Amino acid sequence: MTNLVYRIDQSSDFLEQLNQSVFLQINADLTTSNWQLNLAIFIAEYLILAIPLLLIILWCWGNTVQRNLALKACAVALIALGMNQLIIMYWPHPRPFMIGLGHSFIPHAADASFPSDHGTAFASIGLTFLFSSLRSATGWIILAMGALVAWSRIFLGVHFPLDMLGAVLVSCIAWLGLTFLWNKMGDAITKWCEKIYRVLFAQPIARGWIRR
Repeated sequence: MTNLVYRIDQSSDFLEQLNQSVFLQINADLTTSNWQLNLAIFIAEYLILAIPLLLIILWCWGNTVQRNLALKACAVALIALGMNQLIIMYWPHPRPFMIGLGHSFIPHAADASFPSDHGTAFASIGLTFLFSSLRSATGWIILAMGALVAWSRIFLGVHFPLDMLGAVLVSCIAWLGLTFLWNKMGDAITKWCEKIYRVLFAQPIARGWIRR
């Protein structure tokens, strides 16, 4: 038992050293040009706005199948983000700047970094689209955008590489856990949400601004 604990500790130390080493390879430094930093800041802080915009478009102007997909994607993301909070509660891993590692170029609260919420949002939505019945290339686009956001947030010094890999793992678990239930109840949930939507947005629907 003692040997097992020792091996686990060794593996944990190795992963942490690797995590920090890869972070330092990606992280910007004081010689990085302003255009690179500004581009990374834009990607890190604003690219995520594409996610709610896409889901709103799918719901307001899509058909029932697309609305079902949008709802499932939201549900997977919410479950995954909830799992993140549990992980943070029981294993709060510090951000790089909290341990004096590398350089940070955007302000951020000194809270736990693992898993990344940004990474989780992109991975959850992207995987749900990728493995949907629509087989849409949108899933690959979302995952590619997520990879850019992951790089930028490491580059700017607020996340470690393993924070992003953890986000993907959590998203996969959330997607697997929800899919079985959604296959049984997803259509009913979508119809119920459509009824509420048609009541709340009756005026814009009647004027043809959004789809019924």
